[in-house]
Amino acid sequence: MDIRKVVILGSGPAGYTAAIYTSRANLNPLLFEGSEPGGQLTITTEVENYPGFAEGITGPELMNIFKLQAERFGTEIIPERVVEVDLSKRPFYVKGDNSEFKAKTLIISTGATALWLGIPSEDKLRGYGVSACATCDGFFFQNKKVLVIGGGDTAMEEAVFLTRFASEVRVIHRRDALRASKIMQEKAFTNEKISFIWDSVVEEVLGERETGVQGVRYKNVKTGELTNELFDGVFLAIGYVPNTEIFKGQLDMDENGYIITRPGSASTSVKGVFAAGDVQDRVYRQAITAAGTGCMAALEAERFLGE
Repeated sequence: MDIRKVVILGSGPAGYTAAIYTSRANLNPLLFEGSEPGGQLTITTEVENYPGFAEGITGPELMNIFKLQAERFGTEIIPERVVEVDLSKRPFYVKGDNSEFKAKTLIISTGATALWLGIPSEDKLRGYGVSACATCDGFFFQNKKVLVIGGGDTAMEEAVFLTRFASEVRVIHRRDALRASKIMQEKAFTNEKISFIWDSVVEEVLGERETGVQGVRYKNVKTGELTNELFDGVFLAIGYVPNTEIFKGQLDMDENGYIITRPGSASTSVKGVFAAGDVQDRVYRQAITAAGTGCMAALEAERFLGE
């Protein structure tokens, strides 16, 4: 079985940055693209906050540039998911859809998946007014009316953040009380731009790709009453799930499944295994921070191999 110095799992900003650094260090990395090549940025239509692109760039274009740069230095990219890993012995065992490798070091950058409602209209308008990242897309809703779906801390943070841009922010929650911490509830309740729709769930997002989001239809779960209301944007804030299922029981994780790394480091609980990007970052979740931790993981893998 082929033994590789570096195997990278995932092809978002963290994975590709790790690939660029390790390939430039002549470590001949192998990168598994995963089930969503390019990661979450591929469902982001406009990226305006990534340094170096004064006019902005689309998410797919940005990730294609990352990929070309990684390939330029000799990264081998295979279009497979990783379905199994064994970190109990060295070199580590990595099994893809159609291939098997051994790895002296492993960089995990499998990302996180935003939780969605799972309705067809939401899927159709994703990137066309439906978003799961206020810090990524809030800027596009200057003086617009937007809806935030959720009742936890993330939802309140997104709602408060969106008041910097939007003229009106409505929050819809399936219960009559929020799950958010008291301090976050206070921030939302005292903000005059934020109002609430209680005991209700979104049934349909209204609009077409040509027009963008034009409103939502929501149902009161107690009365069954349906309401159509005009909105320019819809932000999902019902949580994220890190893509760490195959590492459970092999690496230290927090209660939500995020891989724990040593403070100021990309090192995990297993020597020679590093984690970068949203798979270990539950706070920032930005392309630039993911790329930064990808760089950290690559430099640490290089140092580990050197020792």
